[in-house]
Formats: sequence, C-alpha cells, structure tokens
Amino acid sequence: MLFHGRHTNLPPSAAAPGPRTPPRPTAKWRRGLARSRDGAAAALRRCGRAGVGGGDWRGRRRAGRGGGGGGDWGAVEGGARARSEAGLVGAPAGRGRAGRAGRAASERGPAPLPPSPPPPLPPPPRHEETQRSVTVEHELDKGCSLRRSLRLPAASAAAEGMKRPLGRRYGLWFRLRKLLLWLLGMYIAIPFLVKLCPAIQAKLVFLNFGKVTILFIDLKRPQDQGLNHTCNYYLQPEEDVTIGVWHTVPAALWKNARGKDQLWFEEALGSSHPVILYLHGNAGTSSLGYHVVTFDYRGWGDSIGSPSERGMTYDALHVFDWIKARSGDNPVYIWGHSLGTGVATNLVRRLCERETPPDALILESPFTNIREEARSHPFSVIYRYFPGFDWFFLDPITTSGIKFANDENVKYISCSLLILHAEDDPVVPFHLGKKLYNIAATSRSFRDYKVQFVPFHTDLGYRHKYIYRSPELPRILREFLGKSEHEHHH
Repeated sequence: MLFHGRHTNLPPSAAAPGPRTPPRPTAKWRRGLARSRDGAAAALRRCGRAGVGGGDWRGRRRAGRGGGGGGDWGAVEGGARARSEAGLVGAPAGRGRAGRAGRAASERGPAPLPPSPPPPLPPPPRHEETQRSVTVEHELDKGCSLRRSLRLPAASAAAEGMKRPLGRRYGLWFRLRKLLLWLLGMYIAIPFLVKLCPAIQAKLVFLNFGKVTILFIDLKRPQDQGLNHTCNYYLQPEEDVTIGVWHTVPAALWKNARGKDQLWFEEALGSSHPVILYLHGNAGTSSLGYHVVTFDYRGWGDSIGSPSERGMTYDALHVFDWIKARSGDNPVYIWGHSLGTGVATNLVRRLCERETPPDALILESPFTNIREEARSHPFSVIYRYFPGFDWFFLDPITTSGIKFANDENVKYISCSLLILHAEDDPVVPFHLGKKLYNIAATSRSFRDYKVQFVPFHTDLGYRHKYIYRSPELPRILREFLGKSEHEHHH
C-alpha cells in the first residue's frame, strides 16, 4: 500500500480514522521546558531579593517578561517561547525514523519531570563579615534592570557622626523649650501670687532685705566700719518695737568723740550745731558741720518689728521728738531719700498739724505717690503692659494702706522745701520729682516759704543714690539752709 501524503487509494471509510493522538514530547522538548522553568524560578528569586516579588503586580509582570513565575501569563508566554525555539510546539509528526520515534513516544505518554532542586540558602553572615561587607541594595527600574547602590562602612560612620550633633541639637532645643515654658508659667503665676499674698506686696514695696547685712556687719560697733565719731544706741517707740540709731557728730567734734559713751553723744546734741534727721540715707553730710541722726525702721537692719507705713512714720516721729528734747533751740532739718521721702512728708505733715514744723525739709529723689512709683519702678518693667496690671499690682498696695502720698502731703506742709533729683535716676524717674515740685510750688501752704528744685545732669552719673558726691552739694545746702534759717527766725 502506497501513501502519498494526505491522498490515499483507500476508501473514504478506511482513510478517515478517529481523532488523532497528539505526539508525545521528546527529550529535547522536555530539556527546553526545564530550562525555561529554571530561568523563571531564578528571575522570581531575584525579584524576591529586590523586594518586588510576592504580591507586587509590577514585580510579577516584570518577572513574567523575564521568563519567570508559575501561574503568571508572562511565565507561560516565556515557556511557550522556549518551546517554539526548540521547534517542539505545533510541529507535525514528521516522517521516517524521527516521525516513528515521535509517534512511539507520544503513544507512551509524557514522562514525569524530575523535580528541580530548591536553590541553596546562603550561609548566615558572621558579625565581623557583616561589618566589613558592603551593603548592596537592589532596585528594579521599569525595564526590570537591577540598579545597585553601594553604602560603604566609612559612609555609614559619617552618617552616624552627623546624627549625633543633630540629636544633640534636638536635645538642646527640647531643654530650651522646657525652660521657656517654665519661665512663662512663672511669669503668669507671679501676678496671682502678689494679688493673693499681702506679705509679698509688702516686700515689694519696702524691700527690707537689710536684715541680711547683720550677718556680716555688727551694727552695734560702727567703729568697725571706720566711724570712730559715731555712736549706736536703741530706742523703743512702741512696745515690742525697737529701732537702732546711729548718731554722727560734726567734724569739729570727731577727736573728742573717740571712745565716748552714749551719754556724751546725747549731750553733744545740745552744742551749737544744726541736726539733720536722715531718713534712710548716708551720713556724709556730717562733714558740713551737722549732727546726723539716722535709724533703721522697724523690720530693717537690727530693728525689731514689722514694717508698715504707719509704723515707719511713728518711728520717725519718735526719733524727731527724742532729738528735739536734747537739741534745745538748734535747728532740726529732715532729709528723706527715695522711699524715705514718703516717710518724711508724712512726718512733716503731722508736725505742721501740731504746729511744731521742722526748720526745713529736703527731699532727695522723691516720687509723687506709691502707685506712680510702682508703675515706673524697674521691677515692674516686665509687667507694665500685662493685662490687668493695676488690678494685680497697684490696687492691692492701695487697699493694704500703703500710699506714701507725697503729692497730697505737700499741700499741708508749711516749711522750706528743697528737692534734689538726678536726671539719670533709674529707680525714681526724674519726671516724678519735677511733678512733685510743680505741685508744691503752686500750693498755698508754701506761700511764705522757699521751694527750690535742683536737677543734676545725666553726664554727672549720680543716678539714684550718689547725689551726695556732688562737689556743689555743700554750697547748695549752705545757701538753702541759711535762707530757710533766716525765714524761720522771721
């Protein structure tokens, strides 16, 4: 029987057999399929290392293009391409021995494929090798090409070194922010403390921290401070109140005053020398030929008692009466400095009301009243624009009975008045002293008495408490007190 391709001499029933059996895969076909499968598995492993495998559709798609991936259309397409390259997909059975071998292999059925061995796992790196090794990061671009970025140990060390100053900087900023929050809290809390605690208000007004000086200075022994012509003694204006007094004699009596007791100093007040009652100032004016008597208010220095405006005024009145009882007809002047100007005007107003005025009143660095002074004081600078400043700081001072109203007192004073003020005074502004002078100059109580205002220029640098250094001060006092003494006698 001759076969001529698809044409045969057999009848149609014999030439049309049943369904054709597909040819069995050859060994070459199986080898091509294995290579394609191994290539796909290797691509999947590389994608898994780069972090784009497992759940990332882009990674799977890229792997498919490279011939990977079980279950991915790209992997199937890659396998089909491999089979077609091997000439095994869609090829006819062929003729001759090769055809017969192929048909025989197809009748036997596909042979089981040997399982591919799993890829060997790399050994875990040792700690030393990890430190010395170069870190390689794999990234996939759009063309599924691998990009490698190297990080050397030196670069890692540099990055660590940069992190340390950065962390230190952040730590410093955290501490600074914490400090700023603490200061802000204190800034807000202080007004409420001042409002609720009257003792704090009194400390802010009187500033009687002089008790600390008795820890370092023995006020009972002024000679230890080089004041051999000064005597210390104590007076008792009220029960349970004791005030310490220093009495300095004029320069003409310095030699005789050495080693003398209190009785000698009290008798010296009757000599023909004027007396200055100095309310919290220095005793430098004794070189001008005056007795100078100064004392510590209750609550200051080694004086016993609690300070108050009424108590301080009563202490000054007691010392004035004590001086007048020993000085005879010698003139007595009252000199007040800073807060002492408030005590001085309170005292002189009382003396004028009982018709025993002093021979003259000298005010150094005075203010108008305690409210205006508190508003202008350096301590109030940080709270001057605080909401409710008057309610927090000024109203409690007034309601506690602390006024020191110099501007009201001068309207009831009938004696000569001298005001000394430095233009560069940082504690009591110069304009407050000038304002007080304008009030006194227009008051009817001074119609028959001299009112004088002496400013000291900023260039002199006398500020708040150094006016006594002025070389012009003796002349100013001599001229003013001489005229006031003449007016007092007439």
